[in-house]
Order: sequence, then C-alpha cells, then structure tokens
Amino acid sequence: MPAHRLPRLTSLRPFEYPGYFAVWLGALISNIGTWMETVAMGVYVTQTTGRAEWTGAIVALSFLPAVVLAPVGGALADRFDRRAYAAVGALLQAALAAVLTVLAFRGQLSVSVIGVISFLNGCVSTLTYPAFSALLAELVPPEDLHLSTSLNSAQFNLGRIMGPTLAALVLQAGGPAWALLANTLSFFAVLVALWRVVPPARDASVKREPLWDGIRRGITVARDDEDISLVLAATFFVAALVAPFIGLVPVFAIRELGQGAAATSLLVTCQGAGAVTAALCVGTLAELFGQRKLRGYSATTIAVLSGVYWLAPTLQVAAVCIFFLGANYLILMSSLSASCQGRVPRELQARMGSLYSMVLGAGYSLGVWFQGALADRMHLRFVTIGCSAIFLALVLTTRLLKPARFENEPLVPAQAEVQPFSDSAH
Repeated sequence: MPAHRLPRLTSLRPFEYPGYFAVWLGALISNIGTWMETVAMGVYVTQTTGRAEWTGAIVALSFLPAVVLAPVGGALADRFDRRAYAAVGALLQAALAAVLTVLAFRGQLSVSVIGVISFLNGCVSTLTYPAFSALLAELVPPEDLHLSTSLNSAQFNLGRIMGPTLAALVLQAGGPAWALLANTLSFFAVLVALWRVVPPARDASVKREPLWDGIRRGITVARDDEDISLVLAATFFVAALVAPFIGLVPVFAIRELGQGAAATSLLVTCQGAGAVTAALCVGTLAELFGQRKLRGYSATTIAVLSGVYWLAPTLQVAAVCIFFLGANYLILMSSLSASCQGRVPRELQARMGSLYSMVLGAGYSLGVWFQGALADRMHLRFVTIGCSAIFLALVLTTRLLKPARFENEPLVPAQAEVQPFSDSAH
C-alpha cells in the first residue's frame, strides 16, 4: 500500500516519508527470511543436542560481538555514507547465509558450523546496524523519532510473525536448507530499498574525528548524560534478565511443553503479533502518558508478564502470555532506544545507537547463555521466573530511589529539521 494511502494514525506518521517507507519495507522482507533461518536453526540445534545450553550459546554468539564492536560500528557509521555502509553489510550477511545454505543442501550442516556463522553474522550486523538505525532516524523529523523506532521494531516483529509460519511449512515440506535459501535471497530486498532512496547531503562543516576520538566522544556523552546512563543500565538488565525468553522459546516449547517445531513457530509468531499490535498503539500511549512514564510502566509490567509466561501450563496459555509479553517488550525497548538517540545531535545518533546495541548485546548474550546453562542443571521455569523477579526488584528499587526519572520527559536537545526523502532511483 502506498504511504500516502495509509490511515492517518499517529503511530504510522513516519510512513508519510517515502524514503522511510521504502527502507522499512525492504527490511521487512529481509527479516522474514532471517526469522525463517532463526526458527530452522533453533529447532535443529535443540533437537540435535537436546541441551538448552547449546541453544542459548548459539543465540549468544550472534549478539556477543556487540560487546566489543558496537562502538566501532557507531563511529564508522558517523564517518561514512550510511546508505552505502549499510548496503555493504547486507551483502556480507547474504554471503554468510549462502554458505549455510550450500552446507545444508550438501548435508554438511553441524552445530559448530552454525556457531561460527552466527558469530561472523553477529560481527557484520554489529558493525553495520548503527548505520541502518541512524539512516532511519534521518528519514523522519526529530519529533517522530520514537514512532520511527517503534515502526522499525514492528517490521522486525512482522517478520517474526510471517517468518516462523513460513519456516514451519518449509521445514515440513523440504527441510532447513530451503529456509536458509529463502533467507539468503531476502537480503536483496534491503539492497533494492537502499538503492531507491537519496540521502540528504552530509554537513560539510562538521569536522570528521579520528576513529578512536569519535568512539571516546560518544562514550563521554553517554556517561555525562544521566538520562542516557540510566537508559543504558535499564537496557542491560532487561536484556540479561527478561529478554532471554526470546532465545529460549525452542527449549520451552520442546522440553517444557512437550511440543516441536510447530509450537516453536506458534510462540515466536504470537510474540511478533503482540509487538506489531503494540507498535500501532505506542504513539497514542506516548501522547497519553509521556515517554518517561510509559517507559516506567512497561519496565514494571514486563517482569510480571515474563513470570506469568514461564508459568504457563499449556501451549495455548503460553501463546496468549507471550503475545502480551511481546507487546510490552516492544514498548519498553523502542522507548529505551529512542531515548538514547533522541537526546543527542544527529552526528552522534549512530554512536548512541551503537552503545545501546553494545549494552543490549552484552546483556542478552550473557543472559541467554547463563539462563540456558542453569536450566540444564536446574528447572528451566525456576531459573527464568527467578530472573524476572530480580528484574522487578531492580525496577521497584529504582522507582523508590529515583522517582523523578519516572516522571514526564524533559525537553531534549534541539535538532535540525529533516525533509521527506525522495524515493527516486539513484
């Protein structure tokens, strides 16, 4: 549907900028393929090894590079043409997906190979995602940054809805190799979308810093801004204590609920459906409560919803719970991400996005592996519910010690106005 024919809903306002809509659509197609691969590999590793630790470790390997490389990626994205930089990343990811596809068709796929490819893919994604994120931020006015971030999360979760459904069909009909082939081809949708937009000219008056100076400046800005520091701390703890519910879905479906690939796809799809629903409402909710209050409410409720999900006795109950958990997760994480980028000038947005990615990757890789490893030695539900309780305690303690941080958002630094992008071929 053309952007100008979309309903006049506050949350969909960024679609009025055709450049944003083109990149959003290309990313959606790519993410459908990515989720087909994610489900296929998650089921393969869980069924091959029978250990939650291995499933969590494979997921962690794709996020681990963010701990070291994210600040580098942010600094590079602020130095080069972000569109070209993101395109190079898409090509490299397509090449890695092609390697997995060839090995799968030849019957040479193994858990160790999946681990290596996941790690390399994580490196490429970490180095290039800040450019992609900052490019999306350039496509909309500053006041629509939170909406832009939410819609970006929505397309990721639309892929989460459609990808697992297609993966279940493909796995049943032809096996994992065909799911991997679909993912390989899907990266070309991103390349086409990037080719169709014409980015605004970079400000020639902005002095290009040496790489290390750029990294250090981004870290200094984040450290000296109390709001950004608190947001990054919250991101780490939600990533480590709550977010592992995403990577451990195959373990929960197969080991706790006694199901298989179809149940894994159902749970992943329901989480995505909840996130997409939340993305359509987040603009209205932000206007109603204010971003800070909304962030505080969602941080509190996500711990409760996480605990309820892990207590689900049946697949049907788990599907309903993960729908609401996915909605809450999108609201919270899109708010945290937008808060990092929205408080700095445009030339620093990629670096703030990279620090957010670094903290998110560090927390998630540590959390998903650690919870998976504990689940092999203790009861999975005991471990995950305990982590949710710890997160709830941290949120309530923060609310008591820093109540002002849960009130209305202060004015953010002024940023330059942005004009709608052209979607003509370049």
